[in-house]
Amino acid sequence: MDKDMAIQVTDLTKMYKLYSKNSDRLKDALGLLKGNSYTEHLALNHVNLKVRKGETIGIIGTNGSGKSTILKIITGVLSPTSGTVEVDGHISALLELGAGFNMEYNGIDNIFLNGMMIGFSEEEIKARMDSILEFADIGDYVYQPVKTYSSGMFVRLAFAVAINIDPEILIVDEALSVGDVFFQAKCYHKFEEFKKQGKTILFVSHDLSTISRYCDRAVLLNQGVILGEGTPKKMIDIYKQVLVGQYPLPENDFKSLLEDDEIRKAAEEKANGKSKAAEKSDKTDAAADKKDNSEQNPELLEYGNNSAQIVEFYATDSKGLRTNSVIKGSEFTIHMRVRFLRDINAPIFAFTIKNIMGIEITGTNSMVEKAFLEPVKAGDEKVITFKQRMLLQGGDYLVSFGVTGFEQDNFVVYHRLYDALNITVVSDKNTVGYVDMESAVCVTDAEKE
Repeated sequence: MDKDMAIQVTDLTKMYKLYSKNSDRLKDALGLLKGNSYTEHLALNHVNLKVRKGETIGIIGTNGSGKSTILKIITGVLSPTSGTVEVDGHISALLELGAGFNMEYNGIDNIFLNGMMIGFSEEEIKARMDSILEFADIGDYVYQPVKTYSSGMFVRLAFAVAINIDPEILIVDEALSVGDVFFQAKCYHKFEEFKKQGKTILFVSHDLSTISRYCDRAVLLNQGVILGEGTPKKMIDIYKQVLVGQYPLPENDFKSLLEDDEIRKAAEEKANGKSKAAEKSDKTDAAADKKDNSEQNPELLEYGNNSAQIVEFYATDSKGLRTNSVIKGSEFTIHMRVRFLRDINAPIFAFTIKNIMGIEITGTNSMVEKAFLEPVKAGDEKVITFKQRMLLQGGDYLVSFGVTGFEQDNFVVYHRLYDALNITVVSDKNTVGYVDMESAVCVTDAEKE
């Protein structure tokens, strides 16, 4: 394997035997099965893959395409039927919930267990313990058996171990779609840090926006075969063709693909911007962790020169009631109250709405809107409201606030709060992209034109 390669998969095949009866499985294991009482299923069929050091590679494909199987073989959880896998570097893997954890142990014990499985000493794990516990943020639950955790608490701890054990290679299977919106945002921030540090990342996701935003390359798997690899945009375009039966596949593949209810449901869930796992986790976490019901982020990022302070922020619905749930198409207002600690010639008040991956969707400020261009004095307090109609698609969003200005032509930040407020848009109709343009559709007979 070349020195610049982190992972090299060569002619990898994984075959499963599918038995009609459980007794046949036992007989085959004992060497007593006569004839072929099973059918062979190729989860992976002569797959070749190279991942260079420092690359971020996303694997996409329909359910049952072999995405999780290849990750499990690379991490050593499964053995291949044939072919080879070469890895250069410490791997930290976050696969399905429960992998690598002993449900009877408490959180601390599992941190040591996972760290030692990766290859770190007890002293090295102890040195990272504070950062792991801080990232997981599950409080005293870390001293309780893992089997008592909600799914959201479990993934917090699992991801905290995987991300803070300082691996050279990070492998993740759909884990970022679980947990509350603030934790998901924190995970994506950590992802960006890893990329900047030149770590190798290999992950599976049904979230095409994540693939597009973070990946250097994307690999498209279908029916255990790599259909192609290249830029995320190109592979996502092909994947969308596969989903709707518009990409050439071996004979009869599309018939089974389009008749698969699970695949259809997965596509619908992606269109709605939230997987079943995330919805289930949200409900479980709401009962287990009171922070998940809060509209304000307890771990928001803030900075500024302390000339002003944003002392309050919230949203109200069309009736003026405080809420973090806004019905799509209705009016809503974003509020912020600012206290000034010194004289400022012309402060600018702003808000920005981002999705949980950190992509800025929309926002505005008082200067753009020409709403306030006046000086303020030390000790003044101002209440700022931004009223508008909600045109974003259904889903979770994060609102950031800022008070800035210009001093001698220099842009100055007085106070900023990033990812401070969660707003959930409730919608019964989602169009393509982030914003609904509220198109009026009219269809008439051509003869009448």
